[in-house]
Amino acid sequence: MKAVQFSEYGGPDVLHVADVEEPHAGVGQIRVAVKGAGVNPIDWKIRSGAMAQAKPLEVPRIPGSDVAGVVDEVGDGVTGVQVGDEVFGSAVGGGTAQYAVLEDYAGKPADLSWAEAAGLPVAAETAVRTLDLLGPSSGQTILVNGAAGGVGIAAVQFARARGAQVIGTASEGNHEFLRSIGAEPTTYGDGLVKRVGELAPDGVDLALDTAGRGALVDLIEITGSPDHVVTIADFSAADHGVRITTGGDGRSWQALDEAAQLYESGKFTMPVAQTFSLAEAPEAHRVSEGGHVRGKLVIIPD
Repeated sequence: MKAVQFSEYGGPDVLHVADVEEPHAGVGQIRVAVKGAGVNPIDWKIRSGAMAQAKPLEVPRIPGSDVAGVVDEVGDGVTGVQVGDEVFGSAVGGGTAQYAVLEDYAGKPADLSWAEAAGLPVAAETAVRTLDLLGPSSGQTILVNGAAGGVGIAAVQFARARGAQVIGTASEGNHEFLRSIGAEPTTYGDGLVKRVGELAPDGVDLALDTAGRGALVDLIEITGSPDHVVTIADFSAADHGVRITTGGDGRSWQALDEAAQLYESGKFTMPVAQTFSLAEAPEAHRVSEGGHVRGKLVIIPD
C-alpha cells in the first residue's frame, strides 16, 4: 500500500510516500480503507524529534492517528461492527496511508463528510478529557484559550452541550465563527484579564488552555485558582500549579460517540481548513506548524 513515512527526524521534507506492507486487524481490532487522515500538532512534533527524548520511536514510521474510512477487516473478539461500515477513530501504527488498523472508533454519521470525520478523533478525545478534568456544570462559565483550533472548537461545543457558557480567545477573523458555535469571542494576548472581566462581570469559573502561548498567569487570575485551569500545551504548567494533560493519564475515547451524537442532533461541527494528497503531506505539516488554522487539516489518500 501507499503510505507517508519518515525515516529520520527533521523538517517536513523528511516525509515521503513509500510502498509498505499492509497492516491487518488483530484481536480486538478492525482495519479500514482510509478515506481521510487528520493532521494534528502532535504529528509534526513527533516527526521533528521534539518528543524523542520523552519517547524515542522506531523508524521508519507512518505519522498520524486520526482516520476515517470503510471497514474491510474485522479482527477476533470484535462485535458491533462489520465489513462495509463507515467509521472514524484512532489508528494503531500510523494513519496517513491507504489502510489503517483501529482499536478505538465510532460509527460515522451518514451526513458527516470523510474529511470532517477524519479531523475529529484527537480533537474530540482531547476536548472531552480536559473538560472531564475541569468538570464544568450547567450555568458555569469556562474560558477556552485558543478556541478556533481543532481542540478548542470541540471543547466549545462539548462545554455548551453540558450547559456551560463559553468565552473563547481567537484572532479577530475567527470571532464570527466562534459566535456561530456558541462562544463569546475575545482576542488573546495583553489585556486578556480586563477583556474577559468586561465579558463576564460575574466571573469565570474555569479555563482550558489549548494554545500554550504563556497565558497561564492570566488564566489563574481570571478563574481565581490554578486548580480551575487545565492546559494541554504549556509545559510550564507545574511551575504555576496548573494541571497539564497529554493523554498519558488516560484517554476518553467515548468522546467519539458523543461527537457523533451531537453532530446528528445538529449541535457539533468541525470545519476542514484544507485538504492534501499523500504527496502533499510535507505541505500539510508546514501549514500545521504555522498555526492559526481554523479547524482541521486532512490528507486524502490517493
